[in-house]
Amino acid sequence: MLAFAFLSVTLDSLAGDKTTPPNIILIFCDDLGYGDLSSYGSVWNQTPEIDKMAVEGLRFTDFYAGAPVCTPSRAGLMTGCYARRVDLDLDAENQWVLFPKSQKGINPAETILPEMLKKAGYATAIIGKWHLGDQPVFLPVNNGFDYWFGLPYSNDMGIRKNKIPLLPLMQNEKVIDEINEDSQSDLSTITKRYTAEAIKWIGQNKDHPFFLYFAHTMPHNPVAAREQFHLKTINPKESYGASIAEISWSTGRILECLKKEGIAKNTLVIFTSDNGGAPRWGANNGVLKGRKGQVYEGGIRVPCIAWWPGKIHPGATCNAPASVLDLYPTFAALANFQFNDNVRRDGNDISDYLFHPDAKREARPFYYWHVGYLQAVRYGDWKLSLLGRFSKEEQQNILKSTYHIADFSDHIELYNLREDPGESNDVSEKHPDIVAEILKLAEKEKRELGEWTNKGPEVRKTLYVESPEPIIK
Repeated sequence: MLAFAFLSVTLDSLAGDKTTPPNIILIFCDDLGYGDLSSYGSVWNQTPEIDKMAVEGLRFTDFYAGAPVCTPSRAGLMTGCYARRVDLDLDAENQWVLFPKSQKGINPAETILPEMLKKAGYATAIIGKWHLGDQPVFLPVNNGFDYWFGLPYSNDMGIRKNKIPLLPLMQNEKVIDEINEDSQSDLSTITKRYTAEAIKWIGQNKDHPFFLYFAHTMPHNPVAAREQFHLKTINPKESYGASIAEISWSTGRILECLKKEGIAKNTLVIFTSDNGGAPRWGANNGVLKGRKGQVYEGGIRVPCIAWWPGKIHPGATCNAPASVLDLYPTFAALANFQFNDNVRRDGNDISDYLFHPDAKREARPFYYWHVGYLQAVRYGDWKLSLLGRFSKEEQQNILKSTYHIADFSDHIELYNLREDPGESNDVSEKHPDIVAEILKLAEKEKRELGEWTNKGPEVRKTLYVESPEPIIK
C-alpha cells in the first residue's frame, strides 16, 4: 500500500510538471476498426506490442475520429476543428475525400498542428500518409513540417502511367519512388520503410523537443504486409490481419527506440485511427454498429491508447468521450504554448484525462459532421441520430457523396451509448426532453456552419488551386 501511495504521488507530481515540454509521437492508422486490436477484443489479430502499450498506459473506450473518412478526419486533427469549419468536409466536386490533383487542400492561412508546435520550439516530421492536398502549396513541408517521407494520399489512388497505377513516395517535395498499387511486393514494404525512417528521424532529433506524426498507410485497402506477419493472424482476410500485426511490430520498434535513446520518460505516444474500419476488407468494429463512411459508432469511434512512462498510470482506462479534435489543444498545453490568435477551435485540452482518467467530466457535445451535413450529436452518454430528418434531395446528396452506403430512418432516434453502444434500442419516445435539448445544440451548430454548399458564417473557406497538376506525370 505504501509503495502504491508513493507511486501515485510521484505520478501526480510529474503530471503537474510543465517545465519540460514532452516529445510527442502520434501513431495514426488508416481505417483501423474499433475491434481490430487484441486489447479492444480482437480474436483474429495478434497485436502483442500494442497490447503491452495499453497495459503500460491508458486505454480510451469512447474516443472519436474527426470524421468517418480520411481527409476530414485528418483536417480535424491538424486544426482542432470539425472539417466543416475549415472547409474540408467535401472536395471541390462534393466527394467525401480529396483525390489526386484536387483543387482543395489544407488552408495555408490556418496555423495547423506542426506550425503551432514549431512556434513552441519543436522539430516536426510526418512519416506516412498526408491526404490534405497534393498541390505544392498544400504539402506538409509547406505547412509546418520540417520533414516528410510518405504518400500524399491513399494507396488506392494510383495515377495510371503505361496502364500501371503508381503511387508517389515523397521525401519532402521530391518523388523518390513510384509504388505500384497493384503490386503486393511493392505495398508490403511500406510499413517497414516508414518504421525505419521514423526511427532514424527520432535518433537525429532526440536532443530537443520533437513532434512525430507517424501516419500509417495500412490497413487501408489494398492491404499488404511482409510474409512473416501473415503467420500472425487468423483473420479471414489474411492480408488485413497481417497488416495489423505489422503495425503492432512497428509500434513496438518505436517504443523500444525511445527506451534505447533514453527519452521514453519524456515522450507521450498516442496510438489511434483516422476512422472506423471497413468489414468488407477485413476490419472488425466490435459491438459497434456500422462501418467506415457512416456516422454509426463503428464508422467514427476508434481505439486510442496513450503511453507516457512515469506520467500515465499503467493499465488505466478512460471512459469519458474525447476526440481527435482534442489533440491539438492538448499538445499545445503540454508544450506550454499560449494562443493569441482568437481563432475558434472545437477541441478541448484533455491532458487531465491522461493523468486523472476516472474524474467525472462535464458533458460536452460532439458533432458528427459528414459530407456536408450534421448527421448526429453526442452529449454525455446520449447520441441523437439525425438520419431521419433529411429531405429526399438531401438524402440524394448524401448518397452520392458516400457511394450509397448511407442509411436513413423515418424519424430522429436517441440512444444511450453507455448502455447501448450498438445503437439497437431507440429511446427517443421515452426521453423527449433529452431529444429537445440536443436538438437545440444541433440547430445552433447548423446556424453557425451551414450545410452542404451553404457555408455558414463561421466556415473558414480554404484555398482553391485553379489549375492543379498531378504529382506523377
